[in-house]
Amino acid sequence: MSDLEDDETPQLSAQTLAALQEFYAEQKQRTDLGGDDKYNIGVIEENWQLSQFWYSQETALRLAQEAIAAAGEGGRIACVSAPSVYQKLRELHREDFSIYIFEYDKRFAMYGEEFIFYDYNNPLDLPKKIAAHSFDIVIADPPYLSEECLRKTSETIKYLTRGKILLCTGAIMEELAAELLGVKMCKFIPKHTRNLANAFCCYVNYESGLDCGL
Repeated sequence: MSDLEDDETPQLSAQTLAALQEFYAEQKQRTDLGGDDKYNIGVIEENWQLSQFWYSQETALRLAQEAIAAAGEGGRIACVSAPSVYQKLRELHREDFSIYIFEYDKRFAMYGEEFIFYDYNNPLDLPKKIAAHSFDIVIADPPYLSEECLRKTSETIKYLTRGKILLCTGAIMEELAAELLGVKMCKFIPKHTRNLANAFCCYVNYESGLDCGL
């Protein structure tokens, strides 16, 4: 190769190269299953096409604490379309609870055997290892504010739970949620990292600390 050809070979500037290296490092951190940060809310970005809106850190913590209290020591917790709560639970308690994440988004398969692929359109299409009424509490956040979505997700919730239900959905779903699941609205108002256009609420069917407000 001639000196002229050497001179014409494209070269990245130091700034571009540094930015590229930073990008690859960030991608590696996001996909490194052994990393300490894999349970951080936001490690997987929201996909608005899937109607994904992550809870704020404060809300995720409050809901995780509620689930821990409701499940009891060594309890089993199901997070249905509520990945922020799953992540916060695993950030707080790595081993002493059995926690599963039921999600349509296969990016959450990074959590291994605790990930259960879930499509609310097929509410009872679950693996054999997920037995009926095997969870002390089910936390669910149906992805869409529609009667169809809540009805189908309710089938899943009732199949999974031994009794306790913590539902997060829009205020406009209050009457239907009460009809389908016997839940009542709490005083605690969940917040998201981004503001939602619709009023959002928590509902439970048991004595809950969420009724005490913030």
